[in-house]
Amino acid sequence: MSTRSLAALAGRLLPAAALLCISFALRAQVPAQPPAPTLQQQLQRVTAARAAAGHGDTALYAINLNTSTVVGVDPDLPVQTASVIKLAILYHAMVEVREGRARWDEPITLHPHEAVAGSGLLTFLDTPVTLTLKDILTMMVIVSDNTATNLAIDRFGIDPVNARIAALGLANTHLYKKVMLPATGPMPADQPKFGLGKTTPREMAYLMEAIGLCHLHQQGTATTPGTATFSPTDDQDRAVCSVALNMLKNQFYRETIPRYLETVDTSETGTAIASKTGSLDAVRADVAIVMGKSGPLILSIFTYANRDHGWTVDNEAEVTIAKLGKLIVNTWSPSGIDGKNLVPGLGLPDTTTIPSPPTP
Repeated sequence: MSTRSLAALAGRLLPAAALLCISFALRAQVPAQPPAPTLQQQLQRVTAARAAAGHGDTALYAINLNTSTVVGVDPDLPVQTASVIKLAILYHAMVEVREGRARWDEPITLHPHEAVAGSGLLTFLDTPVTLTLKDILTMMVIVSDNTATNLAIDRFGIDPVNARIAALGLANTHLYKKVMLPATGPMPADQPKFGLGKTTPREMAYLMEAIGLCHLHQQGTATTPGTATFSPTDDQDRAVCSVALNMLKNQFYRETIPRYLETVDTSETGTAIASKTGSLDAVRADVAIVMGKSGPLILSIFTYANRDHGWTVDNEAEVTIAKLGKLIVNTWSPSGIDGKNLVPGLGLPDTTTIPSPPTP
């Protein structure tokens, strides 16, 4: 190669080498991108920001039943239940019906002066009026009817409901009294703090999970959540659970967890969410089964000490619950929700235990 050719080659290579060096130098100056925050971190940031802004506090627990993945913020903090405690009454009634000690069609009579104020329809009916046990429980769940709840408590008793819940190992879940009526008899020291009932996000999620998985035949007594065992589910169990799930699927109040997840008229198409809400001036809560296309999810979200005491659909706490629910569901089931498996057992293989996943 001639001297002139070597010079020409060098002239082409030197600029390329220089550009390569500059490129490496620029790359060295660009800091590595931090990893995207995990779902747990995002939930902690949202709830911490809410508290810092003075809007109120949040406790939550959620589990993806397909993967046993969990997230939580103060998941074991005892909180006021408001009407969410009605899930405990529903579950006890389900077991009693399955065991033959109660019937869906048994008559329940509302007598004059028994109706109480607050949510529901029975307070507006002429009395006496007789309905079925199924009617009473349906109104207790769908429109959170307080009078219907008290009729159910009269039918089953407070102590048996609490004994059923305690046997599941739910030590911090307790029904204290009837709705809108004073507590009677000896009460635990913390009753004035919690009012109608108390629970924790994890324990109420466990109870909703038991309803969804149709676990009605407990074997022995559990000492902690997740240690209860059950007999396999049979067709009679599923018949009972189908009635209860139908109540929860037709929940009237849908401004919290379902708010941003349901984009169709579920009264015509069916829903992928079964839930029970609870509301007081400074409390908003929702516990739900959400059927993601990736599998069933249980969400248990409680807000308390809320600054916004308004009773509109734009209540800050209700909107916050909706945003948290959307964040959880979109992360775990990015392809969306589908109600086809919102049936007893939730489309999962029948098991005789409800596992207790690690604390988030």
